[in-house]
Amino acid sequence: MEEDVETRKISSSFLRDHSYATEADIISTVEFNHTGELLATGDKGGRVVIFQREQESKNQPHRRGEYNVYSTFQSHEPEFDYLKSLEIEEKINKIRWLPQQNAAYFLLSTNDKTVKLWKVSERDKRPEGYNLKDEDGRLRDPSMITMLRVPVLRPMDLMVEATPRRVFANAHTYHINSISVNSDYETYMSADDLRINLWNFEITNQSFNIVDIKPANMEELTEVITAAEFHPHHCNTFVYSSSKGTIRLCDMRTSALCDRHAKFFEEPEDPSNRSFFSEIISSISDVKFSHSGRYIMTRDYLTVKVWDLNMENRPIETYQVHDYLRSKLCSLYENDCIFDKFECVWNGSDSVIMTGSYNNFFRMFDRNTKRDVTLEASRENSKPRAILKPRKVCVGGKRRKDEISVDSLDFSKKILHTAWHPSENIIAVAATNNLYIFQDKVN
Repeated sequence: MEEDVETRKISSSFLRDHSYATEADIISTVEFNHTGELLATGDKGGRVVIFQREQESKNQPHRRGEYNVYSTFQSHEPEFDYLKSLEIEEKINKIRWLPQQNAAYFLLSTNDKTVKLWKVSERDKRPEGYNLKDEDGRLRDPSMITMLRVPVLRPMDLMVEATPRRVFANAHTYHINSISVNSDYETYMSADDLRINLWNFEITNQSFNIVDIKPANMEELTEVITAAEFHPHHCNTFVYSSSKGTIRLCDMRTSALCDRHAKFFEEPEDPSNRSFFSEIISSISDVKFSHSGRYIMTRDYLTVKVWDLNMENRPIETYQVHDYLRSKLCSLYENDCIFDKFECVWNGSDSVIMTGSYNNFFRMFDRNTKRDVTLEASRENSKPRAILKPRKVCVGGKRRKDEISVDSLDFSKKILHTAWHPSENIIAVAATNNLYIFQDKVN
């Protein structure tokens, strides 16, 4: 976003498209790994699809390769809780990568109740020449074995295998909304509406409850946990956000149960803006630490806010995502869109933030120049190396040729999930059942 926003050029590659899309194909989470070489998506059908970036070609060293499907596997299946007579959806709520330690990749995926640790590894050799079995795997007749053979490894076509290494189950009464890997890489946390649990990667049958906001009498319940994340560098610190628009920073060194927060971030409400919808739209749907660990970003229904960890009484930056919807809150409440949970992401240097909107629009805000841009992820833009044109929404009055009226926005097309490459200007945007990957134009 260094250049003028109006002339910003982005080339795109279009990855996943089903003209016969079903509910199960709707993408529910998108996540780059720590190097950006892999990109994982989870969907409502419980599947995880991993894309891998092609290696640089010798002919065009300036152009890095595109992302192609690397592995697809079924992470979660639909289940039924017979005690509560409840169906447990297979939908993947979140995916989190672990830093790569060896040739294999590890990732966590979760649905509403169960977190799984997956190992994704490559195999391009197979052993041959067993003594007790023949090449097809059938047991040989012992009387026919007259000599001892040394098994050898023979090359084979590359196979990518995904195997579940750990299953962390039965620890959540309510729906899991967040998982976050700690910077010690030994523990992670999972958060539901009322509790946050701390897990050790090696121990699946017990977790440690570090936050519990469930009141003794459920009628006194006033807020729920909406998102939680560990600090990127300090393994004792984490934040969680609430449906009341507040953020609590907790320090695990102070006490075992972090019900008493170390810091409490809340912006006082402007009485002139008070309305029936105030409480609903102030609910925070996502919270993210900056890569530096100095700031936290929160997304509520209409805005993205950036908070300095050293200032609790108000955010240092507030960005209007789609302020033109303020007059439409009544109809958005009636069609349930007001409860949509939009996510937000930082770029690798924490200088630009991105979040989604309706009509397949997504917004970018440059924190240095204070410029912002609205872009659209759509089929028209999906040809490789197509250039994205900034979009504008007009509210009443005369509409210019290239503007779209607020009354003609499509609220069924929404971008809830986005991801940013950890070091390059490459973004992944999930628009319903399609995944778009855009990158800055390479000369």
